[in-house]
Amino acid sequence: MTGPLVDPADVPDWLAELVRASAGTDAEAFTRLTVPDGQDPRAASVLVLFGEQSVHGPDVLLLRRADTLDSHAGQVAFPGGGAEDGDEGPIGTALREAEEETGVEVSGIRPVAVLPRLYIPVSRFAVTPVLAHWEEPSPVHAVDPGETAAVARVPLSELADPANRFMVRKPGGGWKGPAFTIGELFVWGFTAGVLTALLRLGGWERPWDHTDVRDLDVAWARHMERETGRE
Repeated sequence: MTGPLVDPADVPDWLAELVRASAGTDAEAFTRLTVPDGQDPRAASVLVLFGEQSVHGPDVLLLRRADTLDSHAGQVAFPGGGAEDGDEGPIGTALREAEEETGVEVSGIRPVAVLPRLYIPVSRFAVTPVLAHWEEPSPVHAVDPGETAAVARVPLSELADPANRFMVRKPGGGWKGPAFTIGELFVWGFTAGVLTALLRLGGWERPWDHTDVRDLDVAWARHMERETGRE
């Protein structure tokens, strides 16, 4: 089942448009990639947890992977991971993974919509994003520093700020996608693609320069240089 899990009228006004939009959204709104014939990708889920703070308004919970990991080192992601026996579907997987990675109290989280499965060829996962409202926020932190370097509540206003947005491409051509730089976070790949679509569907997007295309390696290196200089 995909689409709203609640009546859009029962969520905060700033989140209602996104919940409504989830009813008519298919995977093509997020990616052009489909599962190849004959493949049975592993099921996974991510929790796209929206909250609100008086100092900066609506936000979303993101984490940064540890720099020492063998794969996805230093990358920014939503809490999430592969499905396990005992999970109650995609929602159960998303909530379990979020609790394990960030320490969030799942009792304060209300799932509001389920998006279509999105295929990630590199890992061969079919990922289901679960949208949720953080009704009763709780403290969060990097539960396992060997896996997660940092956890942050990122304001939607900063994600939508054109000054924080650009495109990146891998050397040699082929792949190109959106990216964000916000503080210590450099967001690209799957996570940036989902955020880009959600900003549009939720009515938060502001015009930005899609023609600003940067080589991924160069953009990443410059971001790290800036962060090192701030230490």
